[in-house]
Parts: sequence; structure tokens; C-alpha cells
Amino acid sequence: MTLEEMRAVDVRTVDRSSLVQRSSVKIDPKKSKREKIEDYISQIGNPYCYLDGKTVVKISFADTDRTIEDCIHAYLSGI
Repeated sequence: MTLEEMRAVDVRTVDRSSLVQRSSVKIDPKKSKREKIEDYISQIGNPYCYLDGKTVVKISFADTDRTIEDCIHAYLSGI
């Protein structure tokens, strides 16, 4: 499956038996950032859609230069 196909998975119709439990993924903290990413993807299978307990989780990323830190700062500044 290509990354584009993985990104397009529909959580309403995905075969749950094809998804990996997030809790089963184990990453060695001593590895480099690149090695950690490679390990995560090789273990999780589809990085866009996985299981967290009984819940199907689908993530996506905005096409923007804003970081999560920028978003959190903006949110907290508005409180």
C-alpha cells in the first residue's frame, strides 16, 4: 500500500483486523530520530490509521508551516 492509499483509508469501512494496536509499538529511545521513525512505520503499518484499544484512530496533517507548538501557543494565548 502506498502512503497515499494509507492516507485515504476510510475509518468507517476499514477492516479492523488489518490495523495494529498502538500500544504494541515499541521504540528504542536510544535510536536516532530517523531510526525511530522507520521503526514506528515498520511496526504500525499504516501511520495514518491504527487501533488504540477498541477505537480506530485516523490522523492527518495540515499542509502548513505552523508547528504544533505554534498552535498550542496561539490557543493558550486566547484563553
